[in-house]
Amino acid sequence: MTGPQLHERWPELADSLPHLALGRAPTPVRLLEGLGGRSPVWVKDESGYGDGGWGGNKVRKLEWLLPEARRRRAHTILTVGGLGTNWGLAVALYARAEGLDVALGLIDHPIDEHTREQLRRLRASGARLHFLHTKARLVLAAPWLIARHTHGGRLPYYLPAGGSSPLGALGSVETALELASQVSRGLLPEPGWIVTPVGSGGTAAGLALGLRLAGLRTRVLGAVVNDTLRLDSAALTALAAKSLALLRARGARLPQVGLGADDIVAERGWLGPGYAHPTAQGRAALQRAAGQAGLRLEQTYTAKAFAALLDLDASGRLGGEPVLFLNTFGPR
Repeated sequence: MTGPQLHERWPELADSLPHLALGRAPTPVRLLEGLGGRSPVWVKDESGYGDGGWGGNKVRKLEWLLPEARRRRAHTILTVGGLGTNWGLAVALYARAEGLDVALGLIDHPIDEHTREQLRRLRASGARLHFLHTKARLVLAAPWLIARHTHGGRLPYYLPAGGSSPLGALGSVETALELASQVSRGLLPEPGWIVTPVGSGGTAAGLALGLRLAGLRTRVLGAVVNDTLRLDSAALTALAAKSLALLRARGARLPQVGLGADDIVAERGWLGPGYAHPTAQGRAALQRAAGQAGLRLEQTYTAKAFAALLDLDASGRLGGEPVLFLNTFGPR
């Protein structure tokens, strides 16, 4: 397996921006036949990415974040999420494999069987779990959490929800560069849109930046699935700009990149009552994806994003162009 696309395209980053390979690239692309919509729908399936106990696009973020934790000589990673957090589980499994302790601050949301299974996995992972129940209590508890997990004078390395920092978003820059290589090899046509769920923003921001760095015209359509964070187009574009600045600060000689609000369209119409609340549209999309496309989704993120894709395509909003769905769900 070769190194990351970011290092291949800009070798000057190899020393200044370390990468820890945690999965096998590239992830596959295929046409989803049988959906019967206006646009041909393709999928880039991240579900198999990751060599550890959990997969999906969260692992891509950790490939850049874990080396930074090492650089800071941290003993512990501290991060946050909901009770059924895929992100928190990925951190718990991959960071501990690298010799790091993990502490998770968790807030409540509706509980289904997936959440119960995740809680069982989280408890078995060895991570220290702190049940804070609400976002307000989590914010108030932050100083205590930092003090509680400071060891030998070394502060914990704090990662925001979903790992959506300028550094973490590079995981999706990598995904977009990988996609561009697949387009150039003729494995799929250049998409007009790439559709992804938006839970914390890093995936959509990184994709938009990576697509522009690769010279593709593809735009990002993010289906917002989280009502606790600001996730509009301006906020996502601002995060992409911070990732671009980080690459330049680490020495990358990048082309001029124009990032505008039109590069990322954030859609909230499929959120429903709130984060982790199932919707009828999501359930229908989940069943259609499984029955007609052989694609396994879940109700919090990917089913809502797939519902958005199907509805927008049916209304003609996607223009009949090829559309790529990014399947970020990575169960084991």
